[in-house]
Amino acid sequence: MATETPPPSKTQVPLPSGEEFVAVQESEEFGRLRRSHRSFAFPLTVAFIAWYLLYVLLSNYAGGFMGTELFGNVNVALVLGLAQFLSTFLIAWWYARHAAAKLDPAAEAIKSRMEGGA
Repeated sequence: MATETPPPSKTQVPLPSGEEFVAVQESEEFGRLRRSHRSFAFPLTVAFIAWYLLYVLLSNYAGGFMGTELFGNVNVALVLGLAQFLSTFLIAWWYARHAAAKLDPAAEAIKSRMEGGA
């Protein structure tokens, strides 16, 4: 017994064609969206990786410096290690703000135009 596919409901949005996707991908608006994402994400990614590698290299090759006690049993290594977590959360928060302010509205405009034109 073969099952029939139900007819599309009135709430379903038909998918745009492949040509429409390519046209949007090649559009200036999509290019601006991509540049906005890349100009934010790539430099922060490079900076964070450099910061992480600095921590690892200091841990391996500057044990005396990393073992320097700042107060009580808290040393430089502990403070820099905790700063790794703090910087991770700050970058995530900053990216969420950037995406909400710049990326999401532009992406939503493209999406609604694609769905509306299909």
